[in-house]
Amino acid sequence: MTLTSALDVALSGLLVTSSRTSVVSRNIVNAGQSLASRKLANVVTAPDGGVRLASITRAADSALLAQMLAANSATGQQRSIVEALDRLDGTVLDPELDASPAALIGKLMDAIQIYSAAPHDTVAAQSAIAAARDLTHALNSATDTVQRLRQEADAEIASTVSRLNGLLAQFETVNTAIVNGTRSGADITDHLDHRDRLLLAISEEVGIRTMMRSDNDMVIFTDSGVTLFETKARAITFEPTLVYTASATGHPVFADGVQITGAAGGMVISSGRLAGLVTIRDEIATTYQNQLDEIARGLIEAFAESDQSASPTLPDAPGLFTYAGATSVPPSGTIMTGLAGMIIVNPSADPAQGGDVAKLRDGGMSGPEYIYNGSGAPGFSDRLQELIDRMAEQLGFNKAAQLGEKATLPGFAASSIAWLQEARSAANSEMHYRATLFERTSEALSNATGVNLDHEMTLLLDLERSYMATSRLISVIDEMFRALLAVTR
Repeated sequence: MTLTSALDVALSGLLVTSSRTSVVSRNIVNAGQSLASRKLANVVTAPDGGVRLASITRAADSALLAQMLAANSATGQQRSIVEALDRLDGTVLDPELDASPAALIGKLMDAIQIYSAAPHDTVAAQSAIAAARDLTHALNSATDTVQRLRQEADAEIASTVSRLNGLLAQFETVNTAIVNGTRSGADITDHLDHRDRLLLAISEEVGIRTMMRSDNDMVIFTDSGVTLFETKARAITFEPTLVYTASATGHPVFADGVQITGAAGGMVISSGRLAGLVTIRDEIATTYQNQLDEIARGLIEAFAESDQSASPTLPDAPGLFTYAGATSVPPSGTIMTGLAGMIIVNPSADPAQGGDVAKLRDGGMSGPEYIYNGSGAPGFSDRLQELIDRMAEQLGFNKAAQLGEKATLPGFAASSIAWLQEARSAANSEMHYRATLFERTSEALSNATGVNLDHEMTLLLDLERSYMATSRLISVIDEMFRALLAVTR
């Protein structure tokens, strides 16, 4: 090998080493940065044979980032719904515990059946009244749970609105720094990563879409198209409702003065934690309350007493089940909002309230005109058998309860449990799907914009081998120079 060719080979080895060094520098710069991007260090060879950092660029994938934000919003929405449905499931409990309204209706009918077989038995009558009392308590308690859930959802909506306003304020600061840095030519990669993290946090609270403008400026819209940020953060407002009753209606949320929640809104959001909380407060909990109210109304209708006089003229009146201030039986198929929270056992038949248990057998809870057993015979069971038959009859129910408009009372109560369990199952499946989609999208984004450690380790090994080969080559050249110098002497 000639001296000139040896020097050429040595120079090539040094250039390979410099090129490999750029790979190592990229790994170092990339450490600990945003999921949505990676930073690339551009390294050049200096005149003195060393290397220097020329610039830092940022790799990002806007399409995958948009998909990840959408999946994050959907996951947040479904998670809040699942948590609420789990709470409502507490009103049903384990069917084997016989604590649901449907199970307690079955217990009541069993008790009345036993009482009808021995209408003279006071203990059997007391057992039937006790079963009726347990049923009313379950309906009262379920209503309390539903309204407490609505109130907590309303409070969470207020907290979510507060968090969103805070996140948008931070976004304004970071976005302004990015725009100014772009115009001045400063390094804005850290600010861009910070902005991506803020977008991820915002998307968990509300579904969003973004649009890029010149100078790396970004605009944020809700998934329904309402502006959340454009140069300045737009105000999100909400008026909390402090006390919830079954008839209470929660207030909507506004963004930049535009209503984004509620049936009356024209640009309603469809994803994010905020959308899930509004769905719980205004739809799921309200529908379940309608079902409870219809069960309570069905009980009053099924156990109502009719005028037993020779020429009946009086309307049907509440019998075993009633509510404070009741003067008549609620119309069939008409929801009386909050009735499940007001239903009680008729005081005239409840010994705990000074009543006479025999009135379950004889009638007359609403007055002497409604007495069925006029002779007071202890073996009279016609009224009890009538009550059993009524429970097997089809009643009319309001379609707002979403369980059909015709059903027996026990069948309607059982359908309510099925509705709740089906909703829980569907929400859980949807949440797991959305969570998996978010995980896969995040992984795809990381693979597209992050560092593949296996690939980088392979390059590092190549660099090490190149360095070793170049070192060996330099040693050979050094020996050649020594030999050459020895000859000239």
